[in-house]
Order: sequence, then C-alpha cells, then structure tokens
Amino acid sequence: MKILLAEDDARLRRNIVHILKKEFHNVTEAENGQDALDHTLTEKYDLVILDWMMPQLSGIEVCQQLRKTGFNGSILMLTAKDDTEDIIKGLDSGADDYIVKPFKIEELLARVRALLRRKDKVIEQVIQINQLQLNVDSRVFLYNNEVVDLTKNEFLLLEYLFINKGRVLTREQICIYIWGYDYDVSNNSLDALVKLVRKKIDDSQSKSRIQNVRGIGYKLREH
Repeated sequence: MKILLAEDDARLRRNIVHILKKEFHNVTEAENGQDALDHTLTEKYDLVILDWMMPQLSGIEVCQQLRKTGFNGSILMLTAKDDTEDIIKGLDSGADDYIVKPFKIEELLARVRALLRRKDKVIEQVIQINQLQLNVDSRVFLYNNEVVDLTKNEFLLLEYLFINKGRVLTREQICIYIWGYDYDVSNNSLDALVKLVRKKIDDSQSKSRIQNVRGIGYKLREH
C-alpha cells in the first residue's frame, strides 16, 4: 500500500517510516503541510498520515484541502490534542481516525491496518469463534451478541490472540504487542491482564478460552 506520512518531528518520522516499511508499505515522507499537499497532487495514496501541528499548513488544513479536491483515500491524524472539541474538529475536517501522542507504534499499526482494510471493503472485519466475536475495525467485542466492556489493553490482548487464533504466542510477543518494544512490565502484569480478560469471556463450567502454555505463553482455544 502507498502511504504518505507528514510529520515535522524528524526522529518520530524516521521511526514511523522504518516500521511501516517493515510492514511492506511504500512510504513517502513530508516534513510540512505544504509538501504533503504537493505530494498528493502528483501521486495517488491509499492512506495519508498527518501530524496536526506542522509548518506552512497544519494537518487540519491539509485534510480539508484533500477532501475538497476529491481525495477518497484514508486520512489518519496524529495529534497531541485530546480534548473532545479538538477530536471532533479533526474528524469533521475529513479525517477517518486519529491517534493521540504519545502513542505506541503497535497502536499506530493497528489503526493503519484497520483503515487500509476499510478502504478495500465496506464490511468491517469480524473474527468469530463460537459465542465470541471481535470486530477489529470498530474495536468492539461481543459475547453471546452482547457488547463486553474492555479496557484498551484488554482489547489489544484479545485482538492479538484472535488474529493468531490457534497459534501459541510467547509472553514477549504479547507484551510487545500490548505495551510496545520498550515495555517495562513484569510477567505478573501480563498474567493479571489475562486473568481480568478470562473473567469477562469465560464460561465458569468449561476450560478457559485463553490457554496457558507452560514456559512459553498463551494461545486462544478455538473449541
């Protein structure tokens, strides 16, 4: 997929570009809003990632201009503004999603995957396992068709297990996915998180849906 990243923080921009290229995306960089807008006039992009505060043109201004010119790709805003009014302003300007700084790279990648899937199909991606249903795009989890209230980390744990259903995931893999590459959490933190999720999705009369694989990590039971 072709992605345009506009971010004036050079270090953050390099890090994001590096990660996106590891995911096999074709990435173009821009260090200000005007450069970003110029790139979209000569190239077609599946996704544009815009920092809110940039020189020359802000991310909001670029977003508005893109929608006015008929750009129908996805737009993701990176912002340090987390007030409801600012978030509404960003979405009303034409952005499809936003992520608040500072953020974990894994969360950014999850948002990117969701937006790129949404571009190719109207139906949201749903992973169904028996009575459990996880909607990756809308970040909603259902048990027996009822919404289960999950924290951000609880959802990330289930998302990773569902995407890799049937596979054994190591503790390190799970911790990196939830807390990032620079995670500094104990094994007890992961175990405690698993315990909380089990309480929300398990039937007390059967084995836990999240299986502990001794000495390795966890896997999701499919039956």
